[in-house]
Amino acid sequence: MRPHRIILVRHGESEGNFDRNTYAQKQDYKLLLTPLGEQQADEAGKKLQALIGDERILFYVSPLWRTRMTFEHIAKHFDKSQYRWKEDPRLREQEWGHFRDLKANIQIDDERNKFGTFYYRIKDGESCADVYDRVSDFMHSMYRDFEKPKFPQNAVIVSHGMTVRLFLMRWFHWTVEEFETLRNPKNAEIIIMEQDELTGKYKLVSELKRKNIRPDDEYKWHIIGR
Repeated sequence: MRPHRIILVRHGESEGNFDRNTYAQKQDYKLLLTPLGEQQADEAGKKLQALIGDERILFYVSPLWRTRMTFEHIAKHFDKSQYRWKEDPRLREQEWGHFRDLKANIQIDDERNKFGTFYYRIKDGESCADVYDRVSDFMHSMYRDFEKPKFPQNAVIVSHGMTVRLFLMRWFHWTVEEFETLRNPKNAEIIIMEQDELTGKYKLVSELKRKNIRPDDEYKWHIIGR
């Protein structure tokens, strides 16, 4: 049974979001939420509880520490009998290689903007195309979950900004050019997809922030997927 909603949540503010110099000293996967990030995650939990109520939930969570912490703050707002959760490494952040100082990060940003966000591969890391492939693989597993009896009414994915954008690109069959107009979700931002009762397809009900868009391009934006 397909869920009524598929909800994507970006993690709260991390140590790396607050100070990019942190990437030179601490492994990316070990970055924690800042006090503000914990507050943001808690607020996201309140919003989700107001939306979902007492419906059942399956959480899919990236194993990076900042996403685990975000999930923990969200889950506090639900009864433990109401949800299940599982970690999936395919939902992790785009790999940026190993330790990098601020100068190296800025150089990556500049090169990627010139080359193109989707195809640019970070040295010792991934391109967005690589992340797209593993997100596609994750979706196949998620579809199999949907086929199980009594699947919950809500699937909530707690992940990372780039991964969330690539999930949406894959789901709604957006082009590379459309993907590259998307701005990164804010920390702890919630993006909601709801199923149409008549067609069974999911519609994007949250408004996404976009960049470099001309008014005559708006008609190309697809918000109804499979």
